Amino acid sequence: MTATINSIYQIMASVPDPEVPVINIIELGVLRSVDIIDDRIIITITPTYTGCPAMDMIQVNILSVMQDHGYQNVEIKTIIDPPWSTDWISESGRTKLAEYGIAPPAQKTTDPSYLLGIMPTVTCPQCHSQNTEMISLFGSTACKSLYKCYDCLEPFDYFKCH
Repeated sequence: MTATINSIYQIMASVPDPEVPVINIIELGVLRSVDIIDDRIIITITPTYTGCPAMDMIQVNILSVMQDHGYQNVEIKTIIDPPWSTDWISESGRTKLAEYGIAPPAQKTTDPSYLLGIMPTVTCPQCHSQNTEMISLFGSTACKSLYKCYDCLEPFDYFKCH
């Protein structure tokens, strides 16, 4: 079976984020590159933060899906420089997060309010109100904060900007 970079990216689109299974590792921005050297496929990924527990499962899922497609000589390389940023989440990923009930990052990391530590206005993914407040810096995972909407009264996760 002859691998092409495009065919490997198509396969990687079927690898979900274990913590947010509605988005794949491409949409999340975890997949950094695919290289083919001779008969070896090198897949480079970046964790959303150092020590992210989902990375082990992502590696297992990548190897599994590649084996399912007949590829055995696969190397997974993890890089932490440059560090992952929420800016790498694709527009389709942001839309899927909101539809799933997780508010996507409200700003870019280059936004002056982010750099100054000013809290963003977070839109409720259920009713789209901006009448929200953070109730805990940490939500269901370390990369999310827990918010509450004062209009629909629903709690929701917010994917922290970083």
